[in-house]
Amino acid sequence: MASKLFVGNLPYKVSSEDLEQMFSAHGTVESAVVIMDKFTNRSKGFGFVEMSSDDEAKAAISALNDSEVEGRKMIVSEARPQEKREPRDFGGDRGGYRPRDDRR
Repeated sequence: MASKLFVGNLPYKVSSEDLEQMFSAHGTVESAVVIMDKFTNRSKGFGFVEMSSDDEAKAAISALNDSEVEGRKMIVSEARPQEKREPRDFGGDRGGYRPRDDRR
């Protein structure tokens, strides 16, 4: 088991500092980050916490998974590597600037 944890279904008001505080009761928190939308700078409702050992990570999962935070049941599990996504194909004809033939 890895010591990096996925934390989901977070209330949008929860900050990285709040996340660190919640998990520090179960061991040493190496890092805690709430993922933010790059355009709106608002929380996406999930984050990642890295504990200093596997045992601490297991303890945090046992204690915090399905616990309620501001009316939402938090999901805590082992973080998995991000799946590789295929590049998007926009077809080349949608969007972007292209002069009209009659204006040349």
